[in-house]
Amino acid sequence: MTKFMDLHLCAPFRDAEQLRKIVTKSSELGYRLVGMPLPPNVECDEVERLRKMCSEAGLDLASRIDLTPRNTHELLASLRRLRRKFEVVSVLCTSKPIARQAAKDRRVDVLSFSFTKTRNRFFDRAEAELASESSSSLEIDMAPLLSLEGFLRIRLISSLRREVAIAKSFRVPVVISSGTTNHYLLRSPHDYSALAMLFDMDSSLALSALSDTPLRIVERNRLKLSPDFVAPGLRVVRRRDP
Repeated sequence: MTKFMDLHLCAPFRDAEQLRKIVTKSSELGYRLVGMPLPPNVECDEVERLRKMCSEAGLDLASRIDLTPRNTHELLASLRRLRRKFEVVSVLCTSKPIARQAAKDRRVDVLSFSFTKTRNRFFDRAEAELASESSSSLEIDMAPLLSLEGFLRIRLISSLRREVAIAKSFRVPVVISSGTTNHYLLRSPHDYSALAMLFDMDSSLALSALSDTPLRIVERNRLKLSPDFVAPGLRVVRRRDP
């Protein structure tokens, strides 16, 4: 059975009622893991309470940080400070220098771009080549496709078609997420795979972007955050008793 994931469920962290609604709805739609953006200063007990709420709804929680750096220096400082605190690290690339730095940094899991300012979508061939070498993924949020209208939606779809084609050429993994703060905009994985046809992703590739690709990201980082992790390909199997 395929394990579907929404790696960008933007639940209202401080609103318990709305948080429970969106968690419950995600479970009902068939998701089994959700990645939720959390504040950089979130306390461990807050994460554990959220993890428990998700578990009660039948969901696994992956802690996530969405970085929105103003420049590359701020990006590097945030990565040094926060990488080992969260299971998923995303960077909103608001400039070409930030996009290039994020794409080549192995501490970055997913690259995201503005859905309203299509000129600020910097995922080009150079970006894709860097991302392919660092194992970063391109993330596509689906909520804007449901909420935008008219020319804004048309421009976004056009940009996504170009970016998906580039990602395929360079074998950059694509992650499809909801990106929504509202449970009314949540859709099932199969609904999203149907919508993905608008930007030339076939059903099998889209379903993989909702399951296998995000799973690899979470499993990779959970291994790295484990106390048994030593280096890529090397971990402690058994510790000798003192």
